[in-house]
Amino acid sequence: MTTPPQPRTAELATPAPAAQRARRPAARVLANAWQAASGALGAIAGLVPHLLHHVSLLGGAVLVSGATGNVIFGAVGLLLSVPLLRRLYRRYRTWLAPGIALGVFIVMFSLSAFVIGPALRSAPPPDSPQAPTQVDHASHHGG
Repeated sequence: MTTPPQPRTAELATPAPAAQRARRPAARVLANAWQAASGALGAIAGLVPHLLHHVSLLGGAVLVSGATGNVIFGAVGLLLSVPLLRRLYRRYRTWLAPGIALGVFIVMFSLSAFVIGPALRSAPPPDSPQAPTQVDHASHHGG
């Protein structure tokens, strides 16, 4: 029968002081509030492109189309990714993880803005049904 592993230092074996235990619930409440606020901000950021068409008939389209829209959404996407990049840095203690995440963001945004978007805008319209043409039936009947 094996014995359970023992902590390496006496520091790990001692329970946390009462003051630290008392702060944990308050910190958890603060963390939950931050996560709720972050989720609400994400929901608002997801709704903004849809709601821009209510600005005016063309106002929303002017803001989000072409190079202006690419710059605006690229900047907003980069700004909204800062908390994630900071979290990655804190977790891995290296700039490599946030750098990789930022590289993935840039590649995906560029693919969307410069390849997929123009391909969708320049796609030919679907074939519309043609009106029937007049056929001269007398020319092919022998009578």
